[in-house]
Formats: sequence, C-alpha cells, structure tokens
Amino acid sequence: MGDGPRLRILHLLAGREVCVGEIVAAVGEKFSTVSQRLRVLRSEGLVVRRRDRSHVYYALADKHVSGLVSNALAHAGELEGVTSQPGAARPAPPEDEP
Repeated sequence: MGDGPRLRILHLLAGREVCVGEIVAAVGEKFSTVSQRLRVLRSEGLVVRRRDRSHVYYALADKHVSGLVSNALAHAGELEGVTSQPGAARPAPPEDEP
C-alpha cells in the first residue's frame, strides 16, 4: 500500500466491484501495468477477482482492507495538510559555507 498507483487502485475499488477495463481507464495506465499491479495486490490478499465470461472484476478482499485504505488515505491527507499549511515548520535551507 506504500505505492501510490496501487493505493489509487485500492481507492477505486472501495465500496464496489470494478471491471479491469474501467480500472485501466480510471488510472490512465497501460493494461499490462494495471494487470501487474492487480496481481501484486491479489498476491498480498488485498483484492479478490471474479470472472464473468470475458470480463474480470476486482473488489477489495474484505472490510478490513477497506478500513486500511480509508486510514491510509486519511493519514496521507493529514500529512499533506501539515506540509502545505502556511507557517508550517519546514527545514531551513542549507547555509553557504565561506
């Protein structure tokens, strides 16, 4: 889940089953790239697939995965909010040495 594109796919699958073609269109990547990402997510037990004739559908494996995705996205939003707030602490630029 530390990979942005895989997290995007997981977010897309939150709450519903999605056809691979729809996932490809939504993330804007090649079919082969999306297929590889889905293979990784499936091998990690995060998603399940269902075949219906010529279509393959993916969904989150269970409610626990849905919770993980929600928490990961919320945490990422909190981190983004902290670093983008005016006056937020940022590292000082390096000083030039004489």
